[in-house]
Amino acid sequence: MNKEAVMTHQIDEFHSNGNDILVLGIGNYLMGDEGVGVHFINRIDSSKFPNKISFIDGGTGGFTLIPYIENHRKVIIVDATMDGKEDGTITLLKPKFSKDFPIALSGHNFGLKDMVEILTLFETMPEIYLFTITISKMEPMFMELSPKVDAAIENVTEKIIQLTLELKNN
Repeated sequence: MNKEAVMTHQIDEFHSNGNDILVLGIGNYLMGDEGVGVHFINRIDSSKFPNKISFIDGGTGGFTLIPYIENHRKVIIVDATMDGKEDGTITLLKPKFSKDFPIALSGHNFGLKDMVEILTLFETMPEIYLFTITISKMEPMFMELSPKVDAAIENVTEKIIQLTLELKNN
């Protein structure tokens, strides 16, 4: 059997709803600031974004998120990181390989890197934009965000609205 016959990939309408862009918030809602990606997704007003974008609360979904990620051409991820910067600092990265993800991703560094390895192996890796929001601690069984991390949600939302507009125009 040739490789092309085995590894053919087609966009799955079920996981993409026919959309090219996925905005994905990940994190653990029950760990304080670590859940900032989930808080971000749950606050989104989709009417402020261009049409035909998928929004997913990925929580701590890990490998179950692969079909959603691989079935969009561009994926924007929001996640917490413990990188030593001031709480609420927003950083945009464009990782292409698992080694490009920051070591300090808070609670699911291992899962994201593994997903990227799988997507690369199957040649289904989309263009990824990773917005990290700096946190300094995780608090088990605490659902509130600290003030600086909470304030970062509005700022990252504006940045992502702008990015989606640019991506739609390209």
